[in-house]
Amino acid sequence: MQTKPHTLEGWLRHCEQLHPHNIDMGLDRVSVVARRMALRFECPVITVAGTNGKGSTCAMLEAVAQQAGYRTGVYTSPHLVHFEERCRVHGESVSASDLVAHFEAVERARVQNGDEVSLTYFEFTTLAILRLMSHARLDVAILEVGLGGRLDATNIIDADCAVITSIDIDHTEFLGPDRESIGREKAGIMRTGRPVIVSDPMAPQSVVDHAREIGADLWSFGRDFNFSGDKQQWSWAGRGRRYAGLAYPSLRGANQLVNASGVLAALEALRDRLPVTAQAVRNGLALVELPGRFQIVPGQPTLVLDVAHNPHSVAALTANLDAMGFFPTTHAVFGAMADKDLGPMLAKVGPLVDRWYFTNLPTPRAETAATLQQKWNAVQMVAGGRRDVTSSVHADPMQALAAAVAAADPADRIVVFGSFYTVGGVLINGTPRLQAKHLGQ
Repeated sequence: MQTKPHTLEGWLRHCEQLHPHNIDMGLDRVSVVARRMALRFECPVITVAGTNGKGSTCAMLEAVAQQAGYRTGVYTSPHLVHFEERCRVHGESVSASDLVAHFEAVERARVQNGDEVSLTYFEFTTLAILRLMSHARLDVAILEVGLGGRLDATNIIDADCAVITSIDIDHTEFLGPDRESIGREKAGIMRTGRPVIVSDPMAPQSVVDHAREIGADLWSFGRDFNFSGDKQQWSWAGRGRRYAGLAYPSLRGANQLVNASGVLAALEALRDRLPVTAQAVRNGLALVELPGRFQIVPGQPTLVLDVAHNPHSVAALTANLDAMGFFPTTHAVFGAMADKDLGPMLAKVGPLVDRWYFTNLPTPRAETAATLQQKWNAVQMVAGGRRDVTSSVHADPMQALAAAVAAADPADRIVVFGSFYTVGGVLINGTPRLQAKHLGQ
């Protein structure tokens, strides 16, 4: 028997070695361990699934609930820089030392009376975080689904309210080849008789059908809730409640109003157990923060950070970049996983980018910088793109960013996007404030 780890880092290494696969869909193994741990929540639980917009939705739910005076717990994944970011209690990331006792409890339950259950890294760490949250005397628990919904480890908890954000093509090897199959997997987080908020304005029919089949209380965008807005403010209307004259959420980008609408619907659906005032809604949406979601860092040049890593989110990023106004040159630092649909992503954002800096990432699942450059060249050939666009390859995101800063003028912008590893890679020493060298001093 190997010695038991005493640090979070040691436990994470232990988790990486337990199971031959990174992802092994199914709830049987994780449910066995959860039962042995007697894992349960005493407070309302909101589960959030979807392809894009999950992290923003969780952050807005958390911010409004906190402004209403509730003690919040949030589980999201993956993290940008530190594992502890995956769990926030009352707005603060938990400490590494807080987590250790819960990893020990999962291990005790996993290996019981000689009966050892194999757990993936995600399943093990999810159980540890859920146990910490269940012991934290929360008023509301907000759980972001890792992948899909039906078979995701978070789905061992029966949510009081489910939220399904926008659905698009991603993780097809696990979830199916089209929006209908993917929607069916996401719909697995619904529960009979309980509200499910579907904030995708064009929800797959499979989501609507599943809600009807199991008798969930379906709140559909456009039917049960909606928003309208002008340049100054926006309004929301739901079943029996309206908010008028709202300031735009502090998370930037046009897509955030769709996410915020789903948040307000979820809070309305839970108002008997979790009442919030209009003031808490206003303050929460004004104060919400989430690194790496169309995050604009002022400086010279301007820095934009976005974890857009599939065609749908890159299309949203492109629209948001377009709306920022004129920049003489746009430099793009990009790194992504090998299983992503890279052609459409590069083609979509391509017209806005003048210089590319492709980067390797520290995981075997990542595409190499050299292959990214080849794929970009192929897109250029097909599209008959501009000939003045340059590209280079780099060993890691920090080196790619340094090359972009060295080449940039103060009035330019640098966009760092793609995988969480790409954005996390430039945040490793905190948020960089850029100062281009040739600032006429």
